[in-house]
Amino acid sequence: MVASVLEASHVFCCPNRVRGALSWNSGPGGLLAFGTSCSVVLYDPRERVVVTNLNGHTARVNCVQWICKQDGSPSTELVSGGSDNQVIHWEIENNQLLKAIPLYGHEGPVYAVHAVYQRRVSDATLRTLMVSAASDSTVRVWSKEGSAVTCLQTLSFGDGFTLALCLSFLPNTDGIKMEFAVTLETVLAGHESWVNAVHWQPSFYKDGVLQQPMRLLSASMDKSMILWAPDEESGVWLEQVRVGEVGGNTLGFYDCQFNEDGSLIIAHAFHGALHLWKQNAANPREWTPEIVISGHFDGVQDLIWDPEGEFIITVGTDQTTRLFAPWNRKDQSQVTWHEIARPQIHGYDLKCLAMIDRFQFVSGADEKVLRVFSAPRNFVENFCAITGQSLNHVLCNQDGDLPEGATVPALGLSNKAVFQGDIAPQPSEEEELLTRAGFETHQMAFQPTILSEPPTEDQLLQNTLWPEVQKLYGHGYELFSVACNNSKTLLASACKAAKKEHAAIILWNTSSWKQVQNLIFHSLTVTQMAFSPNDKFLLAVSRDRTWSLWRRQDTISPELDPIFSLFAFTNKVTAVHSRIIWSCDWSPDSKFFFTGSRDKKVVVWGECDSSDDAIEHSVGPCSSVLDVGGSVTAVSVCPVLNLSQRYIVAIGLECGRICLYSWKKTNQFPEVNDWAPCVETSQSQSHTLAIKKLCWKNCNGKTEQKEAEGPEWLHFASCGEDHTVKIYKVNRSAL
Repeated sequence: MVASVLEASHVFCCPNRVRGALSWNSGPGGLLAFGTSCSVVLYDPRERVVVTNLNGHTARVNCVQWICKQDGSPSTELVSGGSDNQVIHWEIENNQLLKAIPLYGHEGPVYAVHAVYQRRVSDATLRTLMVSAASDSTVRVWSKEGSAVTCLQTLSFGDGFTLALCLSFLPNTDGIKMEFAVTLETVLAGHESWVNAVHWQPSFYKDGVLQQPMRLLSASMDKSMILWAPDEESGVWLEQVRVGEVGGNTLGFYDCQFNEDGSLIIAHAFHGALHLWKQNAANPREWTPEIVISGHFDGVQDLIWDPEGEFIITVGTDQTTRLFAPWNRKDQSQVTWHEIARPQIHGYDLKCLAMIDRFQFVSGADEKVLRVFSAPRNFVENFCAITGQSLNHVLCNQDGDLPEGATVPALGLSNKAVFQGDIAPQPSEEEELLTRAGFETHQMAFQPTILSEPPTEDQLLQNTLWPEVQKLYGHGYELFSVACNNSKTLLASACKAAKKEHAAIILWNTSSWKQVQNLIFHSLTVTQMAFSPNDKFLLAVSRDRTWSLWRRQDTISPELDPIFSLFAFTNKVTAVHSRIIWSCDWSPDSKFFFTGSRDKKVVVWGECDSSDDAIEHSVGPCSSVLDVGGSVTAVSVCPVLNLSQRYIVAIGLECGRICLYSWKKTNQFPEVNDWAPCVETSQSQSHTLAIKKLCWKNCNGKTEQKEAEGPEWLHFASCGEDHTVKIYKVNRSAL
């Protein structure tokens, strides 16, 4: 029932920045498991979709390991360890969580886990042996039989710190042996920095005999991954293939993995990105980059849909702005979403975002400057090619003199536009060698690239920046919130503040980029702002536990900027919320607005009369107080009503759960039975940390299919501190 009403259709994330956070299941069609913030994500590299999220840890997941079966079939169990001092054993059935068993005992973060199946000689029963290492300088050995798990032994290493561990069976041994003969086979020298991971290609059965391919994969901080194998004639171990990152602000690889047959290899980079390569069947020495999941590697602070619902833009404390869009393939009806551009790579943590036009946005970071970006021609061309839209239709609404792309100068901080005449020709191989021989600095310049599929990580880093077209100065402290009106003529921004003069809202004209007005009312940081759909009102909520409503005054001349005056507000006497108000949003008819607070309450206010003779201070609470049972961090109202003509409200909580309610004014005093619960996310659908933003899509239709399935499907996106962005689909007829 729940699955048919609300589903998480697309998930964007990447592995945590630690060694061991990645594991590839052996067997045909094996899933990739990795830790993202407090979750373990199961990802299908062939279908390019997230299968499910395993939520159970309360702090960062540091290590993940599938428990490989000896017959080479896909595993159904995995183990993870986290900074919450927990080890969790997960059991999977049909790609969904069947059972989770937490193992307690460590007194510090768990950084390494491993597990194997062991069959008892006496009674042939199967048990699972697990080992875990933590920063408390201990290694614990666990045994699982059925649903019972016991700690067999705790090994203490004093002041030592175990970085890695592995369980292995010696061949042809059923008992205990204490004698070993070890010889040095070879020294593999090829990396130029720390080697963080080595992995053997998984073994497999051939004609009933277990085969172990002699291929070894290594990942290093020198930005490369090397595939090693012995020479068929001499037996000397040689480098077969070297792949890796080129250019960009990258710092090498944490981990690497083979798939079940060794035809795919994957690397986990320092900044969380995954790099996937596929072996050419005709030429085994040739490996080509493949499309793989990507996302933020730190908290995602804000997101917004484009006005036509074709893509979303997000910003995060990983100092990047990312753009996600659907990939429409002619030969497939299924549509998957991917990161197709990284318009901004900044030096400050990004906090807020607003769309000014379809291909223009403004972002605010932990600095005093707002920055405006516009899409270059190369992005528009690639966007149309990937999403299947008409290039002429999209370009007809754009400025004819679009730059080709953007680049960051060697000593610059801003994305500089690159026009057709600025593009330098690609150097030949001989020129490249001469440049390197002369020790000249090679700067990665923009080169236009026509894509028919989502870009790889290297292309995202180097070729998808948007030019910065304007800087807006005026705030005295770090930016915190920004909003644009629906006619795209006014921009409102606010910064962190501890005094009334610093908490002022600044209005900007989006044509001249000049300040229009300062709106002074709040005494602490304005946490969120929202223009009403009819652009008559501007709503602001604040850390000072109050909200303010500003009404636009029509000017005599249309050439003059509109002026806003304070229309209504709450104070210590009239306030309903007793804690910080984090979020606000408007009903689609501009009559009501909704506020959500840390005090677990959601309140509806109104009615807002936009006529000239409207009475000031006439806006008050017009709903019963909804207690959702947790701190409210995000509120968003659907632009369409449900079939009963009730407003649909999505509420995001600090715990990561999302609740959908419907509301309708009953005209009773006091209001009763005006709120109705609809559905809430399950544990696997929820975020694991605080939700920072919810945003409904303006357009209807399924985001998985090329053909929209009608107005019964609604979509909204969410982002949170758990590094994750999700797109949900909602069955309107079931609300």
